[in-house]
Amino acid sequence: MLDITQFIKDHITHRQDSLLKADLERYGEELSQRITGKSVLVVGGAGTIGSFFIKAILKYRPGRLFVVDINENGLTELVRDLRSTEGAYIPDTFLTYPVNFSDKVFEKILRNEGPFHIVANFAAHKHVRSEKDQYSIEAMVENNVLKAKGLLDLLSTAPPERFFCVSTDKAANPVNVMGASKKLMEEVIMAYSRQMHITTARFANVAFSQGSLPAGFLERLNKRQPFSSPSDVKRYFVSPQEAGELCLLACMLGKSGDIFFPKLKEEEMVTFSSIAVKLLATLGYLPDYCGSEAEARQKAAKWKVGDPAYPVYFFASDTDGEKAYEEFYTDDELIDWHSFEALGVIKSTQARTIGEVEDMFQRLHQLFKSESPDKAQIVRLLAGFIPGFEHIETGKGLDQKM
Repeated sequence: MLDITQFIKDHITHRQDSLLKADLERYGEELSQRITGKSVLVVGGAGTIGSFFIKAILKYRPGRLFVVDINENGLTELVRDLRSTEGAYIPDTFLTYPVNFSDKVFEKILRNEGPFHIVANFAAHKHVRSEKDQYSIEAMVENNVLKAKGLLDLLSTAPPERFFCVSTDKAANPVNVMGASKKLMEEVIMAYSRQMHITTARFANVAFSQGSLPAGFLERLNKRQPFSSPSDVKRYFVSPQEAGELCLLACMLGKSGDIFFPKLKEEEMVTFSSIAVKLLATLGYLPDYCGSEAEARQKAAKWKVGDPAYPVYFFASDTDGEKAYEEFYTDDELIDWHSFEALGVIKSTQARTIGEVEDMFQRLHQLFKSESPDKAQIVRLLAGFIPGFEHIETGKGLDQKM
């Protein structure tokens, strides 16, 4: 049986211990003081990062845990996973709800079960793949920005001690709408950080997270379909455990308005194609390099157990919004490099006022109320909000790839 956790350590992060081990040890007592016995609400907790944040925070024995996610199956697996883990601490009050955090029933949960001491929001569109046209982009901005602000407005009547909302490395000098939406979310956080304690984190790709390309390799293998990935895209990676721990540290130890990111070196980046080749080698196969999607599909259809090579198709990236490199911060951001061993912290820069944020949102609402705003209109409006946003448009989307 393939040990994904060990594969990540051996072949992707090349770390046997967590990147955050030293910081967790250093701040362990402070984390316990701020978490033990507290009431916790996690929005989007069925996803990879949200579920590993939950695993990380449970080690400090919170008093109550509520988890909200629209993925009912994911919530079921989360409960089974936690209750099947030897030694896992689960508070007496542990409840999961398959509801959208913009629904009226969610407001009832907040009103009747709150106030919560700690609130963490992981509900987001996270894939560049999701920005294919005006409809998908409107849904992305709605989820990543408009609903996030709505959650802050709900919480403002009884602010938690700590609020965390996940961001992405793609918010630094964004070239795609997903990154731009997260950068705009950061702008909202900065505005609201004056009235409640809010932090966020930009981080690397999470290895084998739900919906990721490496996780897709396992799906392709199970269905006897070819592996396919860009050969020229290098990315930073953290393990799911490290992602959850990073968000925990950012949530519980940051000052309001702080943006956390992992200290990773350029030489630690890897390509998706190299992960595919190493995964095949671990499973005992060689890559059978194909020159086209059609050739790869044909060979996969004929492949049978016992064949020594598995069909792969690697290609040069040519799709919308694909950044050639990764960065966690920009030249004009002030960085604290010293408070944490494995994390840098972007300190609060000049924040927009709530009035400026309201004006931005009014313009977004107005655009989305029109019958058919096209993709270019939405991109132009976002560019007006975010200096330096330059969308990479090639006319090809990831849904046109295997």
